[in-house]
Amino acid sequence: MADSIYTAVATSTGDGRAGGRTVSDDGLLDLKLAIPADMGGPGGATNPEQLFAAGWASCFHSALKAVASARKVTVSDSAVVAEVSIHPADGGAFNLSAALHVELSGVDQATADELVEAAHAVCPYSNATRGNIEVTVDATVA
Repeated sequence: MADSIYTAVATSTGDGRAGGRTVSDDGLLDLKLAIPADMGGPGGATNPEQLFAAGWASCFHSALKAVASARKVTVSDSAVVAEVSIHPADGGAFNLSAALHVELSGVDQATADELVEAAHAVCPYSNATRGNIEVTVDATVA
């Protein structure tokens, strides 16, 4: 594997998702964790699925911008909404699935679809999850 250009470091303490805390090594990320109310927990704090969705949405958006720039396509506005779901699996395990919804303006639908597919091919989160979890990606032109 090639040399890394950056390594993020975060530490989870306490009871993990059940009332714990996660902190990055530089202190910029310092969050309480809670099991979502939808999963029978108290809610009121973030959870690993939200953190994963936030990271993927941001990373995918950057990949989209880079692909558009490389292709000299002007996108007047864009947003990426990442939905990360957790599902029970056999034997008490859990699986994730994701849906990435990309909203673009300033391009036609065919161009939007091409940009989104190209971004999905280069985004590190997309590459890390490819073949491991169910992922859907779609583009909407506003």
